[in-house]
Amino acid sequence: MQQPPPPAMDPSIRFFPLISSIQKVALFETKSKLYLIGSNSRETRFRLLEIDRKKPELTIHEDANELEKGDIRKFVQSRSFIRSISAYGVLGFVKFLEGYYLILVTKRTRCAFIGKHIIYTIKDTAMIRVNEPPAGKQIHPLEQRYVKMFSNVDMKSNFYFSYSYDLTRSLQYNLSEPRYVGVDSDFERDDPLVWKASPGERTTYGFRGVPRSRFVWNTYLLKPMDCILHRDWKLEVIHGFISQSSISIFGRPIYVCLIARRSTRFAGTRFLKRGANYLGDVANEVETEQIVLDGTRMSSFTQLRGSVPSHWSQDVSKMVPKPQIALDLSDPYNETAGKHYERLMYHHGSPIIILNLVKKREKRRHESVLSDEMVVSVDYLNQFLPPDFRIRYIDFDMARKSRGEGSVMESLAKYAENVIQLTGTFYLDDKEIHRQTGLVRVNCVDCLDRTNTAQFAIGKCVLAHQLYEMGFLKERRLEFESDCVTMLENLYEDHGDTLAMQYGGSQLVHRIKTYRKTAAWASQGNDIIQTLSRYCSNTFSDTEKQHSINLFLGYYIPSESEVNKSTHIWDLETDFYIHNAQLDVIRQISSVPLTQWVRPLTFRHLPHPASDCNRVVRELIKIHTPDVEIIDYYSNFYHNFKLTSFEEHIAYQLTTLARSFVPTVRTNFSPFEPVRRQQQSAALKNPSLTGKSSTGSTNSSSSSMDDDSDTDEEDRSAKTAPNSSANSSRAEDGVVTINSMFPRTGEVYGFEIKPPKKADMMKYQKYVQMNRICNPQNYTGSVKADSSQQYQPQQQYQSQLSQADGIVIKNNEIYMRKDGRLVAAEEDIAIPTVSAESLAVYERYCQMRRDLLEQKSVDPVILEYMDICE
Repeated sequence: MQQPPPPAMDPSIRFFPLISSIQKVALFETKSKLYLIGSNSRETRFRLLEIDRKKPELTIHEDANELEKGDIRKFVQSRSFIRSISAYGVLGFVKFLEGYYLILVTKRTRCAFIGKHIIYTIKDTAMIRVNEPPAGKQIHPLEQRYVKMFSNVDMKSNFYFSYSYDLTRSLQYNLSEPRYVGVDSDFERDDPLVWKASPGERTTYGFRGVPRSRFVWNTYLLKPMDCILHRDWKLEVIHGFISQSSISIFGRPIYVCLIARRSTRFAGTRFLKRGANYLGDVANEVETEQIVLDGTRMSSFTQLRGSVPSHWSQDVSKMVPKPQIALDLSDPYNETAGKHYERLMYHHGSPIIILNLVKKREKRRHESVLSDEMVVSVDYLNQFLPPDFRIRYIDFDMARKSRGEGSVMESLAKYAENVIQLTGTFYLDDKEIHRQTGLVRVNCVDCLDRTNTAQFAIGKCVLAHQLYEMGFLKERRLEFESDCVTMLENLYEDHGDTLAMQYGGSQLVHRIKTYRKTAAWASQGNDIIQTLSRYCSNTFSDTEKQHSINLFLGYYIPSESEVNKSTHIWDLETDFYIHNAQLDVIRQISSVPLTQWVRPLTFRHLPHPASDCNRVVRELIKIHTPDVEIIDYYSNFYHNFKLTSFEEHIAYQLTTLARSFVPTVRTNFSPFEPVRRQQQSAALKNPSLTGKSSTGSTNSSSSSMDDDSDTDEEDRSAKTAPNSSANSSRAEDGVVTINSMFPRTGEVYGFEIKPPKKADMMKYQKYVQMNRICNPQNYTGSVKADSSQQYQPQQQYQSQLSQADGIVIKNNEIYMRKDGRLVAAEEDIAIPTVSAESLAVYERYCQMRRDLLEQKSVDPVILEYMDICE
């Protein structure tokens, strides 16, 4: 039986995640011990760890009590240390063949914030050897090779963490009410918590959440720390992409944050990780969340990219750019796809919408193999679901559409609008809450170029809905070339480049501008360079990169017993069994019928996600005062005691970044209006001026590398045939003029700059002469008789000035010299007269304060002048 939707949050009951009490770490090293001193950001609370370096195994002892600054000072002064290192967190411990290594975060940078939760990116790490080898014993020769391989995973880029916000979960999940306490909670037997406050009572709880291990990239490194008593020593990090920017809506900043989480399951490089494993974990699985923040209001939307969930691969032994796609194993009951989609339903609800972007019509069968496989699996699995909860499948040949005359972005916008109508977005303010139920899953073959453009198209429509819910738009629509869309496009471009580097070894080959047909002619050369870079990376360095990922994530664990067996990771022919370690368990016959591929717990909560309705927290504490340090986000966000520059402040960085999206010349300062480009219509076909290429060049750019050489004849003719309308419009364009490049001030500011009147200039000259007479020292030597003469002395200058027409000061009175005679200044400058009526109004205005304070009345004439409404 289906359960009702989760109730709305009670505003009188508030939940806050606990802020980590260990945000700074100091490592002190001796020959026999390692001491880790952890403290909060204000350095008022301290904890101490002691690690024994003489024992072969990792031995950690923690002082159960919190220490004060005086105790730490005495402890440091009582010992002599070899060296000390300052850090910002412990990533964990790792062991290869001999001894453990400690990994610390030594440099960090603020990259985003959600509310008052700060998100950091790792800029540098340190790897310290813990166990020293005994005297006289040599280190194994392969130890350094493992260390180097482990270090190939660059921890200095695209790793993120937060001390108070769970980056492994969506915003919707993080703002859900806790239902169970304890990681061992049983949803079937335990009763969930029911939150209902008494009338007029406000209750505050602090909780410690449970991160989603799928997105924690240092889970294996943190396993040796399970014996540590305090949870705050563990610093979970995610891998992917996080960036934030802001748009100014007439002075009011709106922050847009993009968070991409890469899955650790079946992770790897492009050609070496394809399809899925037996547990339903797909290659290149990335969960992307788009968050919009406006003070107290928040909105988010989650979408997913990932490989086709079936068993397929590509043979990379041959030196070809696009190896043939092969289906490795037959899955008649679609168990692998069923496990994948069931997990999506559990965490995101229904419907699951698949947007498949691979090709459908090909002269030589290549990508269409995957489309057929996906259609068969979706049709089979939908037989066992009610119509309302079935998987929605959308097939869109993006490459073919890009070669044709239609607009790719317009077609994607229609699909995106339908997706949003089915899933909705998450929105929260003081009065209401809306939840996202369902997920859109986008994929092509690689889940890189076409997928990123489709996700941008969906994100653009979502942003319009989010801003409409917040009241900033009159309709759910955003125009291209506006500041808002330009900002979002830059975010998704960086998002696609980062994920493409991590999975494919190069940046995006075909960008959003390519499918919008606004890419410059010069971008074709960049596309070729990126294609060659990706090909070289896949051919020569992906194998070593895959070994590093397997070693970093703990899929392969070196063992001393295997030292002499030649079974090191570089000797393995395949890592199939590494990523399918539970193959024997999977082969066992299950008592659950295959037709029941959705668990009852997941099915009961549909269309809502079961994970949000059954949120589990590790710890729950009732807070009696809201300003306690463990939930004091204001002090954690604003470091009043720390001296920082504006360049280091994340809010200042976002504001400065937003300026690059605003053109220098414009008439409308709304970020939702398209930038005026009609003046540059003459240069629209000139890529050197606007960056927009002609139709023919765009078609060749969008299909040169992404498409196969075996294209249909119809496609080939569509690609090579010129566009008559485009050619005719190019002939009608004029030339670039000064007026088109630099518009008049009246069009920009609303008024024209004109030269001053002659009478005004004469008055100005008189006042300038008055200033020169009163302050002659400031003008000494400022007048030249001739370019060949030297500067005149001050007396000569004053004598010349006294004979010229202008202002003369005599007997402390000002006269005007005209034609050699002196005239009183009041005769030349008419003093304006004020009418008696205006003087009376001014006198009554001066009495207004007394009337307002004492008599509570105001003269009607004053009301007329002050425009005060009763």
